[in-house]
Amino acid sequence: MTTIVLVRKGNQVAIAADTQSTFGDTRLGHLHDARPDKIFASHESLFGICGAAAHDLVLQAALAKVRSLDFSSRPAIFDSFRKLHPKFKEDYFLKTEEEEDDPYESSQMTVLIANAHGIFGMYSMREVYEYRQFWAIGSGRDFAIGAMRAVYERPDFSAADIARVGVETGCEFDVNSSLPMTLRTVEMTDASQ
Repeated sequence: MTTIVLVRKGNQVAIAADTQSTFGDTRLGHLHDARPDKIFASHESLFGICGAAAHDLVLQAALAKVRSLDFSSRPAIFDSFRKLHPKFKEDYFLKTEEEEDDPYESSQMTVLIANAHGIFGMYSMREVYEYRQFWAIGSGRDFAIGAMRAVYERPDFSAADIARVGVETGCEFDVNSSLPMTLRTVEMTDASQ
């Protein structure tokens, strides 16, 4: 799995991720992976994704094909993924089955999004959340969330500092995450939101 975190503090947004991929009992670390970065840019946003390794390429390819998508707010992200879902199925052969009694087809992916408008998470049935301070996904998420909560109020810690603590802690305790990390920041257009 992975550890991917988002942090919003002051006028800065940060997204950070570990660099390990895991296939069953086999780990692929940054020394052997030619492209270990789990964060990519598209549509004026930074994306971090967890789930099947194929999701990364599928989402990047779909975003490259559909230019008229908006990731600036919770409703806009929902609508963008609603538009992408049929493409995942038709163009990339996504298997949408999860549980028999699920109310909607699953997109099978969990995505964190950071941009100048805030920090957001999109989950498998296109549930979209906007976070006020921080959040994490992946198998190291619980460790990362706890660590970020412990340091968030420190006045000397920026969003990037807090994100770094989150990923480092996730990597220290989660067997499916490892350093080094990648970290990117964005300045907020309106930090008072």
